[in-house]
Amino acid sequence: MNRHAQPTPTRRLALALTAGTALSGLMARSSAAQSGLPRVTGADHVIGSPAAPVTVVEYGSYSCGYSAEWQMLHWYDFKERFIDTGRVRFVFRETLTEPTEMAMTAAAVARCSAPERYFDVMHSLFRWQSTARNFGPVSEWYDRAIAVSGRDPQTVRDCAADPATQRAIQASIDGGARAGVVRTPTFFVNGRKLDDRSLDVIAAAIEAAGG
Repeated sequence: MNRHAQPTPTRRLALALTAGTALSGLMARSSAAQSGLPRVTGADHVIGSPAAPVTVVEYGSYSCGYSAEWQMLHWYDFKERFIDTGRVRFVFRETLTEPTEMAMTAAAVARCSAPERYFDVMHSLFRWQSTARNFGPVSEWYDRAIAVSGRDPQTVRDCAADPATQRAIQASIDGGARAGVVRTPTFFVNGRKLDDRSLDVIAAAIEAAGG
């Protein structure tokens, strides 16, 4: 790669999102005393019946290999067993892990997709994460996600570079920190944080919660 070449639109997007922002510092300042899991609102990304007896909240990072592994190994089984049957309402919330620039840009791209495409974009990002981390270029990772976003690329880029989008992601990070999220992925079942991310443990907690 020519290091002196002009940055691509996706690279400019990443730079715009992180210019003047010490994301790691923001996360550190967010790790104040825990005050419980934030309630689910219209700002959340939710799949499943609103009437489901159990709500599962995941805090994940688009640059975290463990978050990607969970999605690739367990998501479809989890969805078939619990979401599609009306037992679980599932909420995905972003937090950041290193490299934070990569995670922040990916989170912004997902947030700026058409609402009904959010989880499609999320799975695209997790599916191709290892390629982006190890083989690059990372711009192709964003482009794959934008391609399934349901919106034209420039609309997604403009939205992702909007400070309001960054603030929304930061609010997700702050809420997770207050709830005691220190690693990714972290799962909550009806507000109770689980210490294990295995599907068996999550399933048992859902059963115990009446799901």
